[in-house]
Amino acid sequence: MNSIIKPLLGLKAGTEANQVNDRLKYSPDVFEFFTNENDFTPEGLKRLEYDIQWVKADATSKIILHHPMRYRNEFTELVAPENVFPELRKFIYQSTENLLQFAFDYNIQVLVHGSYARHTQFFIDMYPNLEDARQSVFKQLDRLAKLGQEHIMFENSISPIFYYGDKHEEDDILERGYRLAFDTSHCFIKCKGDNRLLQKSLMHLKSQVVHYHLVDSMGKKHDSLTLGQGKIDWRKILPLLNSKATSIYEINLSNQEDAKEQVESHEYLSSIYSDGCK
Repeated sequence: MNSIIKPLLGLKAGTEANQVNDRLKYSPDVFEFFTNENDFTPEGLKRLEYDIQWVKADATSKIILHHPMRYRNEFTELVAPENVFPELRKFIYQSTENLLQFAFDYNIQVLVHGSYARHTQFFIDMYPNLEDARQSVFKQLDRLAKLGQEHIMFENSISPIFYYGDKHEEDDILERGYRLAFDTSHCFIKCKGDNRLLQKSLMHLKSQVVHYHLVDSMGKKHDSLTLGQGKIDWRKILPLLNSKATSIYEINLSNQEDAKEQVESHEYLSSIYSDGCK
């Protein structure tokens, strides 16, 4: 079946040498670094740059830098009001600029979350209403899109802000021309475990998706399961992926120094691909 693209081996790791070493032994097609606030000290930035050079030399030039999820135990939420959280906002923008500098220097990509979920409502409640909060986030994403150009992408959440699974929300996102990262589990959870809605979202956004987080889920909470262990219908998902996009398996690992669950997910999806091509 020509409509089915061969799955890429996309692996994710922190910047620790043991994690990078483990991933590189599989010769991944795509490598995503999950950064944290310690990577943005002078020493941390030097280590991250070394790791980028290392992965480029040993494995692949398809590298994504995932913006840090937390700063001083708070989520790096764009919706957090600057007048209440000035240090958080400062870190969000400074760290994004640091990553984009690497992205332009090494021709790689930066991934930023449009929103998260756990503390999002706490921040939304600081606005007069949800729509004001949404527009604040869109305004900042517009700014970051202009700053990052062809080196930045935005990932969907399971919060009331910047999510996939609803045509009207997706239309607003598409209208702004963002380069998109599509997390299958986030969308599936937002769709309350409805595979049909997940498939519609994949088709609707396909032209602007540049990167996928392939993750299984039971569709009820953020569980980040190995592919084949949840309720996502991967046989129907595989033909809907943008063939020009990269992808990684963003799976919960039992040991951060062993990509076992990521590799098992790739084997599962590859078996579906092989069956579909017979």
